[in-house]
Amino acid sequence: MNAERTRNGPAGWIKRFHPSPSAAVRLVCFPHAGGSAGAYLKLSALLRPEVEVLALQYPGRQDRSAETPLRDLHALADRASEAVAACDTGPCVLFGHSMGAIVAYEVAARLEARGAGPLGVVASGSPAPSAPREQTVHHLDDTALLAELRRLAGTDPRVLAQEDLMRLTLPAVRADYAALETYVHPRGQRLNCPVRVVVGDRDPLVSPREAHSWAEHTDGGLDVRVLPGGHFYLQEQQEEVADLTRTWIGALSTARNL
Repeated sequence: MNAERTRNGPAGWIKRFHPSPSAAVRLVCFPHAGGSAGAYLKLSALLRPEVEVLALQYPGRQDRSAETPLRDLHALADRASEAVAACDTGPCVLFGHSMGAIVAYEVAARLEARGAGPLGVVASGSPAPSAPREQTVHHLDDTALLAELRRLAGTDPRVLAQEDLMRLTLPAVRADYAALETYVHPRGQRLNCPVRVVVGDRDPLVSPREAHSWAEHTDGGLDVRVLPGGHFYLQEQQEEVADLTRTWIGALSTARNL
């Protein structure tokens, strides 16, 4: 395996926006449905150099737009876990928002099965893996799917206004929703590591009360934090999220004597 592949995993999967080789811990980030690695650019800048951010780039978007997006979440987690394992991260925490939280959870389970589990998982803006899910969004026509993206307010309105451009991204968006909406949680699967759940207090997809259901999926302990905002509270609360994440990583590192 050559040096570039060892550092960045299989081609295209992992982006390092602010390389921080002296960082003791890395934060491996998984985007929301329709999202890209660039969603974590600002968080990466806020956490460097103490924490290096590695952001996953799923097939079918931006520089991987020529690739076929994956419509099965377990297949996506298989490929993503291989990329993370090949990346030689050292101690890491996984962070996923919305669909990315479920991908992060499944990747954590696969890494634990390899004997290289993460220090912890941050599940942002997502119901627990076993929670019932909407199963119709990926069947919507393009106009209705664009309306759903507007409702969740996770895409810059200036970008949404460019409908011709947006329609080019819809195959990846639709594939991600198909992956999430057809996902079935493996019976009895639980993580060994702790999980921190962060949700917006006005999130229409998961309430602070529902967030506590993540306790059913970890033996490592659960911590729930609530911040102001809707489903994409993360865009408005990046400094607060960075502070919370940095502090939690510090506590996990101390507990592991890193």
